[in-house]
Amino acid sequence: MIRALLCDDHALIRRGIRDTLLDAGGIEVVGEVADYPSLREWLRDGQADVLVLDVNLPGRNGLDVLHVLKDQGSTLRSLVVSMYPEEQYAIRCLRAGAYGYVCKGGDPAELVAAVRMVAQGRKYVTPQIAQMLVENLTAPAVEQAHQKLSDRELQTLVLIASGRRLSDIAEELMLSPKTVSVYRARVLEKLGLGNNSELTVYAIRNGLVEG
Repeated sequence: MIRALLCDDHALIRRGIRDTLLDAGGIEVVGEVADYPSLREWLRDGQADVLVLDVNLPGRNGLDVLHVLKDQGSTLRSLVVSMYPEEQYAIRCLRAGAYGYVCKGGDPAELVAAVRMVAQGRKYVTPQIAQMLVENLTAPAVEQAHQKLSDRELQTLVLIASGRRLSDIAEELMLSPKTVSVYRARVLEKLGLGNNSELTVYAIRNGLVEG
């Protein structure tokens, strides 16, 4: 029996994932958490084989969680299930330690197959991700500007483009407003943008947020 732990801040999404996995058989959902502090608390006493992880979490986002687990040498295998397109986050998540990446809008059977493969210690990549990996190895494509951002800078970009104020972002990321302002300045400089409006347009055009 595969033990799955769900980490997503939307209760309805967690319920859908839970029902999908339980209906498939051979998979037990042993826990559900909504953010990193709750995940850390759960892991103190709980045991799981696969962490089904969302990218967009309050405070430490999914990428942060992957880095923390990797740095701690955790044996928990993470499968990222996200609303964001594969070309935006998949490679970044795999580099951070994820065992696989699937989109929330995909076929439920794909999620089940991914959980089972990750539980075996194998990487799960879709044909699209496999093609991206091959292209990066054989003929690295010209990177989009935002792909050069750090994980925290990318998170700041997405939150600003989603309409969040700097003070709200600071509270959500558990950072000081000054630190968030520094990240914002770096993002604007690296992307060659002048203000939040241009930043928002850039994010929408590149599929980082919904228009």
